[in-house]
Amino acid sequence: MAKLSKRDIIANLHFKKTLKISQKKTQTILSTILFPFSQKKSVVNTKNIILLQQPQQNSITMKQDNNQEIFPVVDNEGNTIGCATRGECHDGSKKLHPVVHLHLLDSKGRLYLQQRPQWKDIQPGKWDTAVGGHVDYGEEIEEALHREVLEELGIEGATPTFLVRYIFESEREKELVHVYCAVYDGEIHPSDELDGGRFWTDEEIIEAIGKGILTPNFEQEYERIKGLIKAS
Repeated sequence: MAKLSKRDIIANLHFKKTLKISQKKTQTILSTILFPFSQKKSVVNTKNIILLQQPQQNSITMKQDNNQEIFPVVDNEGNTIGCATRGECHDGSKKLHPVVHLHLLDSKGRLYLQQRPQWKDIQPGKWDTAVGGHVDYGEEIEEALHREVLEELGIEGATPTFLVRYIFESEREKELVHVYCAVYDGEIHPSDELDGGRFWTDEEIIEAIGKGILTPNFEQEYERIKGLIKAS
């Protein structure tokens, strides 16, 4: 083996020192690249590049219905015979559960419809009855109606009139629907959980039927109650 000169030894020591500094800088650079949003120091193994800390990321959570809400299960007469979650009522098992609907008219005879938000699990984006909602377990029908009117439209001054009760069935669910109507010319403040709403003339509604603009539930209910609304 050749004997190293003093100059070679100094050069070798300088190289090792430089290499050590370079590795440290590489480790720091990798930490910065891999964890740009972290405020804590991250440890990076430059040989295996093992991530020991996840970067913090902003995420947008889309609104959705709470499938764990508890609804009453009823018989055809509306008597409570049990309970089930929203998810169970909408999973195709056809558990009969009560809902309330309010058809809101102005003094000109126009009908107010709400637009369902895109995050709804049933009929997203379509136009529907002014107020529609489920009855909570242990809640009376009139209590549920008052709550839904206030929550969805911000209305307290309307006086609802009962119209009809019927069973609605689709591929996913089966509802015992309690239908009311009211005439109201005051201010309406749609909930931010809706995509707004507006008054429709009879002509506009008839033109939209069957074109995928309105919910199937509203379309069949409109045919059922339009005569009752005019008479109330």
